[in-house]
Amino acid sequence: METKEIKRQRGRPPSFNHDEALDKALQVFWSHGYEGASMAELTAAMGMNKPSIYAAFGNKEELFRQALNKYLNGPVSYIKEAMAQPTSKEAVEMLLTKSAELLCGCDSPRGCMIVQGALTVGQTGEIIKQELVSYRQGFESMLKKRFDQAKKESDLAKNVDTAKLAKYVATLHQGISVQASSGANKKELLGVVQMVIENWPGNH
Repeated sequence: METKEIKRQRGRPPSFNHDEALDKALQVFWSHGYEGASMAELTAAMGMNKPSIYAAFGNKEELFRQALNKYLNGPVSYIKEAMAQPTSKEAVEMLLTKSAELLCGCDSPRGCMIVQGALTVGQTGEIIKQELVSYRQGFESMLKKRFDQAKKESDLAKNVDTAKLAKYVATLHQGISVQASSGANKKELLGVVQMVIENWPGNH
């Protein structure tokens, strides 16, 4: 009888590279969202048949989760760097600037994978939708924590509502994604970022 490992190898291209295949899946999900990415598109992009994809990555949900993790630790890893900037103003400027540059770039699909994915998921992808919503909520909580820190360091005035400020920045970030996916260019969005920074509620 065939071992599980032999079955697992069947159908894979001779030069199968797990990370490269996952990167190709990421590009499909980023471009089309979870539901919009068909298995036909995934198999074509990854150069693997459906049984081989399932053997190597699990079902479509699990493949998406792995692609999302690669997205968080790759293209948008600048978010952690942004939160580590010395002031809240510098943190937000870097966050929104890098977002506009990435989401309007020629080398990647337009729009944020998490924002776009949650907007385009229907009932059949409800589990994935809820996971993406949780990621967005976590992003907002991260912003609030950074702004709470800024208040303690007297970087923000004591009367600043950090929850509202976090919601404001998260909304701007999501808006940049939607604008980028609908054709706004980098120069236009960087102009919006500049307006935000010029009116940042510092410690006055």
